[in-house]
Amino acid sequence: MSSKEKLTLLQKDKKQAKGSPLAENSNSNSSTTTTLAKENAKSPASADRVVNEREKKKEAFVTRTIWTFVMIGGFFAVLASGHLPLIIFVLVMQFLIFKEVIALTSEPARDRQIPWNRSLHWYFLVTTWYYLDFPALFDFFQESVYSSKFLTLLVLNHKFISYSLYIAGFVFFVWTLKKGYYKFQFAQLCVTHMALVLVVFQAHLIIGNILNGIIWFFLPATLVIVNDIFAYLCGITFGRTQLIEISPKKTVEGFVGAWICTGIAGVIASHILSKSDYLICPAVNLSTHLYNFPHCEPNPVFIPQVYQLPANIVELTGLEIITFKPFYFHTAILATFASLIAPFGGFFASGLKRAFGIKDFGDTIPGHGGLTDRFDCQFLMGSFTYLYYQTFITNRSMNLGNILQMAIMNLSLPQLLQLSKSLLRYLNREDIISDEKLEAIFVLLEN
Repeated sequence: MSSKEKLTLLQKDKKQAKGSPLAENSNSNSSTTTTLAKENAKSPASADRVVNEREKKKEAFVTRTIWTFVMIGGFFAVLASGHLPLIIFVLVMQFLIFKEVIALTSEPARDRQIPWNRSLHWYFLVTTWYYLDFPALFDFFQESVYSSKFLTLLVLNHKFISYSLYIAGFVFFVWTLKKGYYKFQFAQLCVTHMALVLVVFQAHLIIGNILNGIIWFFLPATLVIVNDIFAYLCGITFGRTQLIEISPKKTVEGFVGAWICTGIAGVIASHILSKSDYLICPAVNLSTHLYNFPHCEPNPVFIPQVYQLPANIVELTGLEIITFKPFYFHTAILATFASLIAPFGGFFASGLKRAFGIKDFGDTIPGHGGLTDRFDCQFLMGSFTYLYYQTFITNRSMNLGNILQMAIMNLSLPQLLQLSKSLLRYLNREDIISDEKLEAIFVLLEN
């Protein structure tokens, strides 16, 4: 065999070897080895990234948990401090949430071009505070108010002054309109008024709940929190059907399950809380706290009542009458609202965040976002509780503050003098003031 023939045979053997399965396996193994080598080369960075993400999630969870307990402890501390600290707490929350909402549309570059733009937000807030909250609070400081002519003037002409302040702000806004910024300025005005209605006005009603009795503030707020917890638990356990598109994680099963659980928990809580005079008594002064509070004659809803059962129920159970506090029924209504309606406050906030492309309203609470993210359902709950109380629960009794206010605002000075003399004569007739002191007082009044 010649050398050329040998060379040809060797080349054929090499080609056959390349086409054989063993060669293919060796080629695939080599490519796999190359791929694994590349992945191994990248794996340290990806592993570090996974570890970093786990650490971040762990740190966020720890921060969120710590601040959850801080908020719970702070809330109960304020709750035990009495009516005035609770009112201050609501006003502070109102201020911070108002700030977060109006910050959605703020643009520092444009704000610098319109110097009074941000100042108008706070002007309208203070004006609304004066209109809404001043009359509710001045009842508790009547001696100081009526001893000052200026403060008395603010009380007697409260509505007209409020209107004048608002009109002044409106005129100033129109005066500051600047060419090229019209759309931005009107958007700012709309957001301000939206915040005044949805935040400030409803917070004012929550303050009314506190003055009606701390239980009308504490129980509704607790029902919202309890419903949120049960919605999460029932959702991850039974949730299958999406409830609303704006909040994809909410399920119908979690929604309904939370309603049932919140109703049961609410009735149990109402049985315990309604035994405390500190919680159920309306505010008579703003210096009360957990260890120093007046007792009162409870509202009839806190007193057990006897109810006759229908005939068909009597046949089934053998019971003719039952005894329970009407407050249990009212709590069930509040729990229903907290479960079925109040969550839409949260859905509204979620939609607002999506509209502006943000995750949270702020970073006021570490691990939780902004205050609006935590209190978005509480405003609807507070306003409903106030209107429900005024419609179905209040006994509409007159108090000393209301009588004094009506007398000062509706009587002239000669009529007030005559009223004072009539009251003094009554006290003299009841042997509380002697004849000599009565005559001396009359002389002082005449002079």
